[in-house]
Amino acid sequence: MIERKIIIGLITQTEYLRQLEEIWNQDYIESSTAQKISSWCWEYFRKYRQAPLENIEMIYIRKLRGKKLDKDEAEEIEGEILPNLSEEYEKKGINITYLLEETKDYFNERQVTLHNERVSFLLAKNKVEEAQKEIENFKPVSFKQEEENELDLSTERLLTKIESAFDTTYQNVIRFPGALGEFWNEQLVRGGFVSLLAPEKRGKTYILLEFMMRAYKQKRKVAFFQAGDMTENQQLIRTCVYLAERSNLEKYCGIQYVPTQDCIKNQTDNCNRAIRECNFGVFRMKEEDIRKNITKKELIEAYKENPTYKPCYNCPEWMRNRWGTVWLKEVDLKHALTVREAKKYAKKFFIDTHQSIKLSTHVNGTLTLSKIKSTLKKWKDKEAFIPDVILIDYADLLEAETRMEERPKQNYIWKGLRALSQEYDCLVIAPTQADAASYKAYRLELDNFSEDKRKYAHVTAMYGLNQDPSGREKELGIMRINKIVIREGDFHSSHEVHVLQRLQMGRPHLGSFY
Repeated sequence: MIERKIIIGLITQTEYLRQLEEIWNQDYIESSTAQKISSWCWEYFRKYRQAPLENIEMIYIRKLRGKKLDKDEAEEIEGEILPNLSEEYEKKGINITYLLEETKDYFNERQVTLHNERVSFLLAKNKVEEAQKEIENFKPVSFKQEEENELDLSTERLLTKIESAFDTTYQNVIRFPGALGEFWNEQLVRGGFVSLLAPEKRGKTYILLEFMMRAYKQKRKVAFFQAGDMTENQQLIRTCVYLAERSNLEKYCGIQYVPTQDCIKNQTDNCNRAIRECNFGVFRMKEEDIRKNITKKELIEAYKENPTYKPCYNCPEWMRNRWGTVWLKEVDLKHALTVREAKKYAKKFFIDTHQSIKLSTHVNGTLTLSKIKSTLKKWKDKEAFIPDVILIDYADLLEAETRMEERPKQNYIWKGLRALSQEYDCLVIAPTQADAASYKAYRLELDNFSEDKRKYAHVTAMYGLNQDPSGREKELGIMRINKIVIREGDFHSSHEVHVLQRLQMGRPHLGSFY
């Protein structure tokens, strides 16, 4: 299994090749087939300084035609290695840090085995002095950075490190489409620590669920720690509702009006583009009045009065010029989600895909950083599970290992969460509770934090989840997300993206617009 991982890494990951170059020894690979494939990868890398990716198939064909493979090797490569590579090509965000760690551990095992075999051989030949020298010269496999954790900027190694920094520092772990993707994708990277600020019952757990499902669909390994906001049963039901896009409660079934994105120019009939979906509008109001004052009742009435109207967002100007607005579509959810249906959806989405996602649920006030770390270590040791994304619902429910005042405790926890993102080279996302004033705020700002403001110092990004105090946006299914803290880059807290949602169907993201 580990040699297969190593081969996949050599074929698909340039950064893995770069960092492994300093400790690579062909003798550490036991399988003759793996040795041959690895030699092809290194030959390609040393010539082009890139991983071979799909070119490995052409290399294989060339070697086969040159009769440099025996029958068994050809069958293994063609039957077990090559067919699974297309999926691996897509894994741009593979956790190289942990693959390197696994490789180093394996190489050390192999080195010890080969060392012992060499010593035994020499002793059997009565070459005691040579055996003694072999023992004295033994050194474990290690990377240079592990020995000195320093970098001499006057050495050639600097150039390799710069190349590595540019390739991996902003490596996306999760990607969203549309306006929301443009808004925050650049922060959803390895080593990032992202928080969501919101008052109670604003949909923080739903947003975490969206992160979990998107990461999973994008072939990332996800660790979800429920710190006490929900029980395991509640979390599982909500996940199944998400998959089915249908509530488990009858009152949210039948005819439902679900928000969908539209262009304000389309609704007011101020568009004459040929690519427009519709040839008439539905409102004679000012654009600003539609955006700020329209109610769900009025939208439903307009929907019923104009059954042939089609929403439109075909042109690039729609997003660039901030013409987005909300429309509705009618959905007939005939009956509530049943247990049988939920199991069917879960089996198809989780079990049949053979991907890794972990849920760890804890009673409120019992989850600590130490428990998170020990759980992650257990999964790594037993199952080779190394997360690309760690989700924590939510940060304020974590406890410290020792008794301390609330503000120092929060600083300790948030500093630890930041360290977790660095240690595992993964994306950590943890919502946090806003203060009492946030319930009446139209838009959350820096001063809406609760407890220790130093939590801002530890995040790489923090976003506010906003809805108007009147409840109009909540009824329409609109969530406004704004930037509160961004470690790198210009931003203003008034910069918002509108996200459409239908939480009764488990969906916190149905589209987005400016």
